[in-house]
Order: sequence, then C-alpha cells, then structure tokens
Amino acid sequence: MKFRPLHDRVLVRRVEADTKTAGGIIIPDSAQEKPSEGEVVAAGNGLKDEDGKPIALDVKKGDRILFGKWSGTEVTVEGEDLIIMKESDILGIVE
Repeated sequence: MKFRPLHDRVLVRRVEADTKTAGGIIIPDSAQEKPSEGEVVAAGNGLKDEDGKPIALDVKKGDRILFGKWSGTEVTVEGEDLIIMKESDILGIVE
C-alpha cells in the first residue's frame, strides 16, 4: 500500500532514541519515552489560498524534525509504524 498525505499533512518515521545516558547507564525499553524526533517520509502539497493556489510546506521528504509529545496519529503503512500529523504540529527542523 502506498500512502500520500493530503494538504498540510506529513508522514513521519520516529528516530530511535539513545539507549544509554551520557554517563553510560543503559536505559531499559520499559523506561524509555517515545522519541519526539523524526524523519519526514512524505509530505502533502500544502493548503490552498483564497485563489486556489497551493501554499508550499516548509518541510520536505528527508528532513529531520522535532514534534510535540502527543502530536499526530499513529498509522501502519507497509508494516512500518509511522505518524501522520499536520505541519503545524512540527516544532522545527533539525539541521
């Protein structure tokens, strides 16, 4: 199944968090929080203005982003757990 987000929505793959602290302590899976960093897998064309022209999104496929802890909706596409969210849920692009 292929998936293409509509309008101002983006499809995001979570980036795995480190399993160790800076001091070398290993964090068990049960104690880890879901990461709030991800990679844009696909992006919609953007919303349309009053004249019907699309307003381009600020993010594109391949961008690493930060998003809020409770942002988006989890979906499974081709057996992979992804998140679909609006562009406004994205806090910023990691460069």
